[in-house]
Amino acid sequence: MSTAFNRRNWIKSSALMAGAFTLGNPFEFTQPAHAHTTKVPPVTAPPWDFGNMKARLTSNENPFGPSPQAQKVMIDVIKDSWMYAKAGKDELKKMIADMWGVSEDYVVLGAGSTELLMAAAQLYGHKGNKILAADLTYMSLIRRACNDYGAELVTVPLSTDYDYDFNRMSDQVRDDINLVYICNPNNPSGRLTDTAALKSFCAEASKKKPIFIDEAYIDYQKDAADKSMISLVKEGKDVIVARTFSKVHAMAGLRIGYCIATPQNIEKLMLYATDGNALSRPSAYGAIETLKDGAFMDYSRQMNAESKAMLYKTLTDAGYEYIPSDTNFVLFPIRMEGDRFVMEMMKRGVGLKRIHYRDQHFCRVSIGTKENMETFAEAFSELS
Repeated sequence: MSTAFNRRNWIKSSALMAGAFTLGNPFEFTQPAHAHTTKVPPVTAPPWDFGNMKARLTSNENPFGPSPQAQKVMIDVIKDSWMYAKAGKDELKKMIADMWGVSEDYVVLGAGSTELLMAAAQLYGHKGNKILAADLTYMSLIRRACNDYGAELVTVPLSTDYDYDFNRMSDQVRDDINLVYICNPNNPSGRLTDTAALKSFCAEASKKKPIFIDEAYIDYQKDAADKSMISLVKEGKDVIVARTFSKVHAMAGLRIGYCIATPQNIEKLMLYATDGNALSRPSAYGAIETLKDGAFMDYSRQMNAESKAMLYKTLTDAGYEYIPSDTNFVLFPIRMEGDRFVMEMMKRGVGLKRIHYRDQHFCRVSIGTKENMETFAEAFSELS
C-alpha cells in the first residue's frame, strides 16, 4: 500500500490534542536524529507498568522462541556453568566463520549486537569526529558516540516512502565524516532497502569512509544471506556488519551477537569489545544449537507473519495507514499526541512506543503472539 500518507486523515478532534500531557520518552533509542549537533535527545524513564502489561509490544522481542533444541541444550549445560564459556564461544565463533565462508579473524562476538555497537561508538565517536546517518534510524550507537564521546551527528532525511536516500547520503560522505551508520532493515521504519542500491552505495562510500551496517532484523527475510552486506566484507571493503540472535532466534535475554568485518577492523573493535568473554556458557551453546535449527527459523518467520497480518487488518479496518514492514514491528501514524496514546494504551494493558517525526505522531508496535495482537486490537478500538 502507499506510504504517502494524507495527514488530514490522521488528525482527530482538538479535544484530544488539548488533553495531551507530557510523559517520559517511551520510544527509547529510535528517536529522530538531529543533524549537525553534538547532543542527541536523552532517553528518560518510560511510563510502562510492567505488572499490568497484558501485551508487551515495546521492544521488538520475539515471543515465539527460543528454539526447543536450543532450550534443551541450554538446560543440559547449566550444570557446567561453574566453568567459563571459552569452549562454547570458541566453537560458536568457528561456526559463524564457517557459515559465512571467512576465517575466524573476521568475527568478533558480543553480548548482543549492542555491545558491538557500543564498541564502534567508542572507536569512532571521539570529540570532533562526525557520524553520518539517516533521519530516522536506530540511535543506540549514535547516542553513545555523541552524548558520551563528543561526536557530531550529520543526517540525511529518509525519502518520502521512508527508505534511504542514497544519492543524498553519497553527497554527505565527505572528508570530515568518520563513520557511516546504516540500519537495514531500518528501525523504526521497518523498511528493508533495495539490496542492489545499498550494495552500490556501500561499495563506493567505503572507499572513503568505514560503513557500519546493523542487520539486526534481516533474518526475517528467508533469503537474508543474499541481502546481507557481508559479501562486501569478503571483498575487502571497509564495511562492518553487526548481527544478533535477539530477533528471529528469540534470544534477546541471552545477549548474543557478532560482527563480521575485515581482520583490520575486527582488531580495532577488539580494543573495546570482549569478544564473547561476556557470554554465559548456556548462551554460547544455545546460539550454536539455534544456528542448526532451520525449522525453528522458518516457524519464527511464519508466526511473525501471521501476527503481523492480524495487526495490518486491525489498522486497515479502523481506517489507518501503516508503513509495510520487513521486520517484527510496524510503524503507523496515530491521531492523537504520542505520549497520551501510549499512556492510554498502557492503561489498557498494552505496552507500545511512540515517535514524533515530520510533524506527525507515530506508534511503533512490536509483533507479539496472536493473543497479544487481539489484546492490542481490543484496546486500540477504544481509542481509534
